[in-house]
Amino acid sequence: MTATLLRRPGLARIRTGSAPLSLLCLGFVSVVVLVALLAPWTAGHDPNAVDLGNALAGPSADHLLGVDASGRDTFSRLVLGARTSLLGPLGVVFFSTVAGVAIGTAAAWRGGWLDSVLSRSTELVFAFPGMLLAILIVSVHGEGLLAPVLALALAYLPYVSRLTRSLVLAERARPYVEAYGVQGHSGPQICLRHVVPAVAPVVLAQSTVNFGYALIDLAGLSFLGLGVPALTPDWGRMVFDGNAAIQSGYPLSAIVPCAAIVLTVVAFNVVGERWADKVARRDR
Repeated sequence: MTATLLRRPGLARIRTGSAPLSLLCLGFVSVVVLVALLAPWTAGHDPNAVDLGNALAGPSADHLLGVDASGRDTFSRLVLGARTSLLGPLGVVFFSTVAGVAIGTAAAWRGGWLDSVLSRSTELVFAFPGMLLAILIVSVHGEGLLAPVLALALAYLPYVSRLTRSLVLAERARPYVEAYGVQGHSGPQICLRHVVPAVAPVVLAQSTVNFGYALIDLAGLSFLGLGVPALTPDWGRMVFDGNAAIQSGYPLSAIVPCAAIVLTVVAFNVVGERWADKVARRDR
């Protein structure tokens, strides 16, 4: 089985050979997830409480990361924003992985005209930029998380389906698949019970990398004002709101969410590629 992940052109691969780096990134991911889960109990302040008299105040004992241009506590918005910032990419990865695995498995297993139709269809999606598709859909649908999540899931689907197709084709040639067929097992039974679980580790590694990309794309949409509503705590929205503070010489409220996005994306990429490397070594 080949554990080669599909990557976007123009994005340099992060070298993941260092075990300490991988463990550090895995620990960071765990902390971010834990912060998102415990956000309502650790935020400390109402993320939408406005105190214009204290706007752009620096870090203090009461406001650990200062206050933004609207007088809202930056730390509270960062902590609660982790929930939205992780929930969106999770939806993208879930929908694109489920649909991509189904399409890729069907194309590889059935072959013939079905393979041609499904493969050509995913190639058409490849030709259409995911961000542009998301912008078009959000422009029609309006603000919210569902529309961009579904649009990006459609854009990410070909990455998963093509990887799954190649893995299932290789797996189908193994002797055990033919043996189960001789025993009278149907194609769907063999795929669901044996083939899909066999290729799942590589697909999940790809999905982990896709999670990081989805986080960037959704943050970009929020930065453009096309993602979550204005009052919803979200890292991308915080960067958008921090523009005014940067122009006023107080960049902290924008730098903090930017750092959170970058570090989280890097951590997910390192974990995903390290996972894929381990799977590749195991299958050699």
